[in-house]
Amino acid sequence: MSNNPVAGTGGEHYIPMSERTGDSSVVYFTRDLSPAGLRKIYERISEPITGKVAIKLHTGEPNGPNIIPRPWVRELIEHDLPEATIVETNAYYEGGRYTTEQHRETLATNGWDFCPVDIMDEEGTVDLPVEGGKWFDHMTMGGHIVDYDSLLVLTHFKGHAMGGFGGSNKNIGIGCADGRIGKAMIHTTPGQDNQWDIDMEELMERMAESSKATVDHFKDHISFVNVMRNMSVSCDCEGIHAAPVVTPNVGILASLDILAIDTASVDLVYAMSEEDHHDLVERIETRHGHRQLSYMKELGMGNNRYTLIDIDNGDAEISPADAVTHVVPFEG
Repeated sequence: MSNNPVAGTGGEHYIPMSERTGDSSVVYFTRDLSPAGLRKIYERISEPITGKVAIKLHTGEPNGPNIIPRPWVRELIEHDLPEATIVETNAYYEGGRYTTEQHRETLATNGWDFCPVDIMDEEGTVDLPVEGGKWFDHMTMGGHIVDYDSLLVLTHFKGHAMGGFGGSNKNIGIGCADGRIGKAMIHTTPGQDNQWDIDMEELMERMAESSKATVDHFKDHISFVNVMRNMSVSCDCEGIHAAPVVTPNVGILASLDILAIDTASVDLVYAMSEEDHHDLVERIETRHGHRQLSYMKELGMGNNRYTLIDIDNGDAEISPADAVTHVVPFEG
């Protein structure tokens, strides 16, 4: 951890594949936005998910319209992960998930009643090391995170009011940090009245360092799925107040590489027509969200080059442009 850290730059600039260097990872893709599609793509990255399994997903504010459909998750758990537990932490803002009691009420409202849900900071916290970080040497997490052997990061990919976009990195970078200490470390300069005073590149870097603590903790027992459906520019933490969805649905991605899957998801957005991607691209660039990706690369969290494999068509290698050729209307 640096004594006088300085945030990087360039978070408003998209880096095309032609300008990326280094090794390449595999990212799987299906256009099948259904329970069957989720199960099919999960199979491709299921091998590391062993022992006591946690599934980290955003369960949403009360009646949030855009979260991953509960029936999809239910089928995945019942057929493929029957002993798994959904894991969450309490929110940093006041709302339907601020306290454990409020959080439990919201889980019931949103229908997460078909398997155990562990609010990981319900009984305290644990510090996980951040190796090579410049902002942190540790991140404070929901204490129960160490009770699990493996982690499936099941993410609704969408925009985000401060992060620009919310992918796998945001899901665990913010979502595994506990609701009082860890999230404050990411969002707030000590002594500031504004709890959201940290933004732009510094926020992206802090989020990535938190995410790295979780990725390093689970080592070879972590997998990632991004569901590109109902992609408002707003996070699911905005619930019924989220901005209307105007970006077409795309499909589901899966990988063993957190940087590759988030990079591929962003690439698919940029591969859409200007009309289709305008709002989401504007949200990413105005919040300097690309720094999530470039800093994960600097931290050695994965590869920003990848091979996109179309599991619907004989595992053919396709481009992001191929993947969005037949984008489908969003669902209200």
